Amino acid sequence: MARHHSDAGSCVDAIIRDVGKKIVLGLPLGLGKANHIANALFARAVADRSIDLHIFTALTLEKKLAGPDLLQRFAGPIADRLFGDYPDLAYAKAVRAGNLPPNVRVSEFYLTAGQWLNSPCAQQSYVSANYTDVPALLLELGINVIAQLVAKRGSTAGTEFSLSCNPDITLDLLPALQRRRQGGPPFVLAGEVNDELPFMGGEAALPEAAFDHVLDAPSLRYSLFAPPKEAVSLSHYAIALRIAALVRDSGTIQMGIGALADAVAWALILRHRHNDAFREAAHRLGIAGELAPFEHGLYGVSEMFVDVFLDLYREGILRRRAKDGALLHAAFFLGPKAFYRRLREMDGAERANFRMMPISFTNGLSGPDAADRRAMRRNATFINEGMIATLLGEIASDTRDDAIVVSGVGGQYNFVAQAHMLEDARSIIAVNATRTARGKTSSNIRLSANHATVPRHLRDIVVSEYGVADLRGKSDRDCIAAMIAIADSSFQRRLLDAARSAGKIEHGFEIPAQCRRNRPDELEALLAPLAQSGRLPAYPFGTDLDDIERNVAAVLQGLKTTPGGHLLVLSRAVRGLFLTRSKAAQSALERLGLERPKSLRDMLTAKLVEWHIHRSESSRKANRHRLEAPAAGTERT
Repeated sequence: MARHHSDAGSCVDAIIRDVGKKIVLGLPLGLGKANHIANALFARAVADRSIDLHIFTALTLEKKLAGPDLLQRFAGPIADRLFGDYPDLAYAKAVRAGNLPPNVRVSEFYLTAGQWLNSPCAQQSYVSANYTDVPALLLELGINVIAQLVAKRGSTAGTEFSLSCNPDITLDLLPALQRRRQGGPPFVLAGEVNDELPFMGGEAALPEAAFDHVLDAPSLRYSLFAPPKEAVSLSHYAIALRIAALVRDSGTIQMGIGALADAVAWALILRHRHNDAFREAAHRLGIAGELAPFEHGLYGVSEMFVDVFLDLYREGILRRRAKDGALLHAAFFLGPKAFYRRLREMDGAERANFRMMPISFTNGLSGPDAADRRAMRRNATFINEGMIATLLGEIASDTRDDAIVVSGVGGQYNFVAQAHMLEDARSIIAVNATRTARGKTSSNIRLSANHATVPRHLRDIVVSEYGVADLRGKSDRDCIAAMIAIADSSFQRRLLDAARSAGKIEHGFEIPAQCRRNRPDELEALLAPLAQSGRLPAYPFGTDLDDIERNVAAVLQGLKTTPGGHLLVLSRAVRGLFLTRSKAAQSALERLGLERPKSLRDMLTAKLVEWHIHRSESSRKANRHRLEAPAAGTERT
């Protein structure tokens, strides 16, 4: 029976008595970490250098984002408002500062995207692994403590605990670790109770006897980490509309978190509930394929239970049931506050539609129920994102060319492999055609990349905002032709020249005429009317940001992606000196603490913000005028 503790220190005392001073601590990725237990163990190791502590985890959540000062000014108050009492993880602070004590190691197999680029400690200790391989890695490392955030409920039969947001790796580890109790090395499963976690039943529910220690104290409760929604761009929508036309009725769907997932879910809802609008968007973009509403609906199997699965359920799209009656099988979840609340407020029967499973189930096909898994995952569409796609169909999703890790492999390779193992399944990798950083725009479609998350022999479907490249079973030459067709036109000629020079495509090949207009302004002209009419909203599923914050978020995104060198940026700031400050600009500057700049740098930043807001307002007015003015010789419709 579990021992209950009201303070983390007592819990750590008991853990050390049980397993000794050599501790291999497994913390679930993302939301499921027992922060108070982890912090107390770390503090004990800092104070007592005879303790050997190895923390193995992934996706460490931090309230303070890494990045420029302007981002800090914007994001800090939002984090304080949404989850200000979320306890920071002490080991993360030490990793970021580069001052871990010599008796403590921290290994992560998935980094929060873009947040550890400048941390040598995090970069050097990163472990590249497929999600499904992590339980075996932990067993090889000698894991002897799991510290997990749990939900609790009482019943006539006794207290139950739920692994809730993170049964992913824990459920795969427990059978092997329980066998250790029959004479092997000691092992501890410690739970930390949080009342905000929804109680997920099924495989995620465990009896009290499964736990050795439970930290359960009202004074230690805190708000769950809840990242706010990102804005969905027209580029995201262009990709999502193309993907939505590839999803087959009565099929299976998987997707990840972020603006693209929101865009895909919204595009599927348009297809099902507002089919005329979906067909209009498809016509504008030249999309063919699956355009009809869903007659039978979809079943979801995804390593991540993304909040928009609930929206697909509400809209009658997620309604095809698996053999156990579930509409969705998933391994972990993380999302906005409204997502957690919606799950908590469901009754048990409704919540059972969404079944939390071990990662070996969602991301794999092997096991005694392999035939059932294959049958459930018919007509599967696995949707993921990549950073770079090569002309030969390789995908780089986790590591830059200079070997700096941006995020991790996670389960992407698992789902790509599944797509090739299942009958009628397809893997879709979404890649934005370009990226702009430090004022320079470059192509995300290249001849080659230094690192590949997905190798070329598993190439399948790649989607950019400009089109769909179906690469499965194609020759290298045909892959190159298909990939050039969906690249930004500013880079198509040099991509073609590189492929010709390598002898991978004939010198007489020419880019099709209809593909030579792959430019952002052309795309905006096609989709702006739908955005202006509200059919492609910036926040299709709402947001925790207020009106001013949404405006500031758009400004920051614009500043990040607007091309131009240092001189051009400076010239824009100078032009901002001569603008009359609008109400929107005043609100934005107040929100960023730049309404009265205290330094030359702050003054230039403030003027750059003003210039961008002025530019955005002028663009909106021009778009409205263009939409309202009928073309010569035509009637307004």
